[in-house]
Amino acid sequence: MGDQLSSDLASLRINRDAPSPPSPARKLVVPLLVVAAVGAAGFFGWQRLQGEILKQEVKTTEVVVLSPSQAEVQVTATGYVIPQRTSKVGAKLPGRLAKVFIKEGDDVKEGQVVAQLEDADQKSAIAAASSRVGVAQARVSTARANLAELTQQIEREKSLVAGGAVGKANLENLQAREAALREAVKAAEAEAVAAGADVGTFGVGLKDRTIVTPIGGRVVTKPATIGEFVGGVGNPVPIAEIVDFSSMMVETDVPEARLHLVKLGGPCEIVLDAYPNKRYRGVAKELGNKVNRQKATIMVKVAFSDDIQGVLPEMSARVSFLSKAITDEALKEAPKKVVASDAVVDRNGQKVVFVAESGKLRAMPVKVGAPSGSMIELLDGPAPGAKVVAKPTADTADGQRIKETDK
Repeated sequence: MGDQLSSDLASLRINRDAPSPPSPARKLVVPLLVVAAVGAAGFFGWQRLQGEILKQEVKTTEVVVLSPSQAEVQVTATGYVIPQRTSKVGAKLPGRLAKVFIKEGDDVKEGQVVAQLEDADQKSAIAAASSRVGVAQARVSTARANLAELTQQIEREKSLVAGGAVGKANLENLQAREAALREAVKAAEAEAVAAGADVGTFGVGLKDRTIVTPIGGRVVTKPATIGEFVGGVGNPVPIAEIVDFSSMMVETDVPEARLHLVKLGGPCEIVLDAYPNKRYRGVAKELGNKVNRQKATIMVKVAFSDDIQGVLPEMSARVSFLSKAITDEALKEAPKKVVASDAVVDRNGQKVVFVAESGKLRAMPVKVGAPSGSMIELLDGPAPGAKVVAKPTADTADGQRIKETDK
């Protein structure tokens, strides 16, 4: 019985080393914190999902430049100004530049000397070859003199033999020597010709040390500098690049399905991206010889009819093929920058368009002019080529993330 009592008393003793059980409040706070963290992550994730995936789809249009000759346009295509005659002037022989006579921007004529390679070694070789020519010619003169002397001896010997004064043996010896001397003269003459050919060869090499341009035009790159090594198989860098500006044409890609609207010799209007307010008259000159299957286009070359002062190679251009030529009066009229009328809306008392840039919208104030059909003139606003929302709604706002669509 004493043991039972001791056991009961031991069970009632408080164990102060054991951890205390969690309180009810603590049990409630921890789940709430977890739920709050999950909710916050979900909220920010939803915001990101809306911004990145659930973008508003909008249809866009472009701000364009409307030419006064727009009524005569049959088809419009884009391309680049390409010179038809260019030359990357180089050296036939490897060598070091001794002189450079041109600089970037200079106008040069065909056959003009543009650079000079070091040629001291070539001139020395020509002098040595010329000396060998002199020696060879002296040998020819000596051989001919010996032959002439021997010929006289033979004539005298023939007279003696004919008179019976001497026998034929000496005459035959002289005639044999004469034949040998004639061959010696031929050998000396051949040696002189060979030496002269060496002079000519070195002379050609010397001439190749003078670099001339094969075409007339303008230097469009910075020329190589004095002391620079040029020429040779392993050094393809040209001394300078020369472009014939009078040969420049616009090479534009016309859709294959609309090629029938292009007439060779027909009038064109050329507008360069660099000078959007200036128009050039042109003529369709040449069709390409191959269709680009990937783009379903064919190249058409258009020549400038007007002065092309300020036009540079590789400039971007837009070509309109016209049904009739542009008159001088029409050419003087300034083109208009227009956009679809539906793209202009009122916001806070002013006219705005929504420009699409990098997947976001930017509200840009504009000043509008007179309407022209479904288009309206922009007196101020985005540049030509800018993409704007075609039909903004009341929900369209600045900074909105969008996805462009054709629907």
